[in-house]
Amino acid sequence: MGAMSPWHWAIVALVVIILFGSKKLPDAARGLGRSLRIFKSEVKEMQNDGNASASAAPTAAPATQLPSPAIDATVVESPKSHTEPKSA
Repeated sequence: MGAMSPWHWAIVALVVIILFGSKKLPDAARGLGRSLRIFKSEVKEMQNDGNASASAAPTAAPATQLPSPAIDATVVESPKSHTEPKSA
């Protein structure tokens, strides 16, 4: 019962044709095809941009890494935001 039989698909196709008409379906398919073509070309362009920048990175001179400064382990207390009255 979970899988759709060929009769189910035929009924769905018939309903789609009745709802949208035979004139609008080719236009919709053409628009979908154009959108997919544009999407594929954009994805390919993004991949080429990624490959170009990845291949350019190793050819550049590597930056020299400076030694990290020694971290002082002393704890510094932050000043309090309010002042406490001084007792005599």
